Amino acid sequence: MSHNDCIFCKIIEGKIPSSKVFENENVLAFKDLHPQASKHFLFVHKSHTRNINEMVLANSSHIAEVFSAIQQFSSQEKLDQSGFRIVTNLGPDAGQTVFHTHFHLLGGEPLKGFGR
Repeated sequence: MSHNDCIFCKIIEGKIPSSKVFENENVLAFKDLHPQASKHFLFVHKSHTRNINEMVLANSSHIAEVFSAIQQFSSQEKLDQSGFRIVTNLGPDAGQTVFHTHFHLLGGEPLKGFGR
């Protein structure tokens, strides 16, 4: 899939509507269309990379920008008080279906798995 065919790039450009919950100069966050928790948001950097490894190689400061946005949003929405999970998938075996680096923020309820 080319950068021009990327659904998240089209959301960033405003060509496809989304339920935006956060935006700054570098990062956009919106509600996941298929939520896995009562609060499920996707955080994407506005610069296109296919996955976390590509993002690290292209410009590792983008990770800090995304996590800074997550910190701002989670504090503002008080998700940091009860807790949340951040997940990113790399490749089909991990369940990645959109090849634009993105981070799932899940919370709003007790989450199962990963240490439970």
